[in-house]
Amino acid sequence: MKKFLLISLLFCISDAGNALNPPPSPKVFQIERIAPVKLTKTAGESYFADFGKDAFGTLELKYKAAKNDTLLVALGEKLLNGAIDRKPGGTIRFTEVKLPVSPSQTKYILKLPVDKRNTSKDAVLLPDTFDVVTPFRYVEINNASQPITASDLRQKAYFYSFNESQSDFSSSDTVLNQVWKLCKYSMKATSFTGIYIDGDRERIAYEADAYINQLGHYCTDREYGMAQNTIEHFMSHPTWPTEWLLHTAMMVYQDYYYSGNTALLKKYYDELKSKTLIDLAREDGLISTMTGKVNGTYMLKIGFNDSTKRLKDIVDWPPGQKDTGWKLVNAAGERDGHEMMPVNTVVNCFFYENMKIMAELAGLLNKNADATYFEKMARMVKASINQKLFDASKGIYLDGEGSTHSSLHSNMLALAFGLVPDQYLSSVVSFVKSRGMACSVYGSQYLLEGLYRSGEGQYALDLMRSTTDRSWWNMIRSGSTIAMEAWDMKYKPNSDWNHAWGATPANLIPRQLWGIQPKTPGFGVVSIHPQMGDLKYSTIKTPTIRGAIKGIYRCVDSNMRIYSIELPATMTGEFIIDNASIEEVNINGRILKAVSRAIRLNPGINKLEIKLKGN
Repeated sequence: MKKFLLISLLFCISDAGNALNPPPSPKVFQIERIAPVKLTKTAGESYFADFGKDAFGTLELKYKAAKNDTLLVALGEKLLNGAIDRKPGGTIRFTEVKLPVSPSQTKYILKLPVDKRNTSKDAVLLPDTFDVVTPFRYVEINNASQPITASDLRQKAYFYSFNESQSDFSSSDTVLNQVWKLCKYSMKATSFTGIYIDGDRERIAYEADAYINQLGHYCTDREYGMAQNTIEHFMSHPTWPTEWLLHTAMMVYQDYYYSGNTALLKKYYDELKSKTLIDLAREDGLISTMTGKVNGTYMLKIGFNDSTKRLKDIVDWPPGQKDTGWKLVNAAGERDGHEMMPVNTVVNCFFYENMKIMAELAGLLNKNADATYFEKMARMVKASINQKLFDASKGIYLDGEGSTHSSLHSNMLALAFGLVPDQYLSSVVSFVKSRGMACSVYGSQYLLEGLYRSGEGQYALDLMRSTTDRSWWNMIRSGSTIAMEAWDMKYKPNSDWNHAWGATPANLIPRQLWGIQPKTPGFGVVSIHPQMGDLKYSTIKTPTIRGAIKGIYRCVDSNMRIYSIELPATMTGEFIIDNASIEEVNINGRILKAVSRAIRLNPGINKLEIKLKGN
């Protein structure tokens, strides 16, 4: 398949003279003109083209008309009985356009209708130089009296600059390999606005969507400007869900660790403090959006331009059938029946994470009084969650103050953020595993993070390669080539087929299964803590600001694991192992006399042979 590439540069302008107000990263877009992988003449004067993957763009057509005429051109994302589904449901896209043709013209670019919902109000707009775009994979052309060949058609697809050679993954599990490819491509395909958006229905930047997109983008391409531009956007364009706002500091924290850049932190430190919602804290440290403190003045303080807006706890989306009016196959929605209390466990888990982050960031900026305060708040919030939002008799977390119900979410967030005391780790993990994937595609980020943090890598792997209807394989089986907004249309009837928040394995595979994360900002030191489960082999290439990290894993037999880890020239690392099960470690031909939990890795290739204790 041939591709023709055009690069165009769009530069944002700001005050370049202020060190604490650097110009935003330039937005660099690329246009790919993609040939169809399949073109067939279906009947009479009709043609069907498949471009292989869904992409945001329009159609370019070469056509030599014998007379003035009109072609009927249909673009779509979904098939039904071998043809484009004209009523695909939800927000799966179908577009039909009448294209006038004449003997005096041979080259055409399809002019698509504007969708008012995703091009107005809070939507992230495309540059004026762009065509109107829609996501599509398939094209049907009707009333074509002259022949059309594959060379006459191109999917004119818009992307933010994306270097596909920066990352790779393979393993002994064919389902997991296809899940990786789906999720990696989702990072590229949904990048077309230059800001992380939620999908095509609204094209709005939401903080939780953006956080997942940010992590996935870091793990698939060596690119940091898009995340930084998105963070800048959120400072004056926050969104209404309580937990979404609490992702803002998390985004800045990841930007600092992956890029090593402190510019955004320095510029927005005071705004970040407010966006942690610390002003809502009670004497015991717990926060609530339902005490009357969230008024118009407060909304302006946390970055909203409209003082009539109000925060609302979300936990997960969609909520139950009774809250949405949608007919859902699961009446409890994606919240696992979470009881929405004024003091919400999920909200306070995120608040605790914000306090930890701000303590570290304040210390980095030598704001020592703030660092001490945030550290104290983190300790207080953790203690209060474990005293007031925990059922010691059952060993699991409740949904909130006064609740008698325990959802997956209350427990998986506590695991993910390290809130669970050691004596209750087993009971919380058991409860989480008993609920399966009782969360949305968004919630899967924290479910799997919690499992990997608890040493449950095998179960996490089983979820990522599952073939149930609540799986990434189900997205592939449904026919989508970009991650979907929900596990299946029956779980969210207005879903779309182009939602990056559904692509969590793009970051979970490198960051959790392979365990590759920056230990120090800018990857001066990398931490690698693999949890391979029952995989027989795996390879990975993941980008960093210092260059790519490459890994090879092989399970020789039940007692021997072999790794080859290649680090860039300016990076060292630590390889984390569970030393309770280790009998011997050989690194680069040298047997370690004493095996510690962290084994030093040097620049270049590090070969490890890990012999496990016999069963």
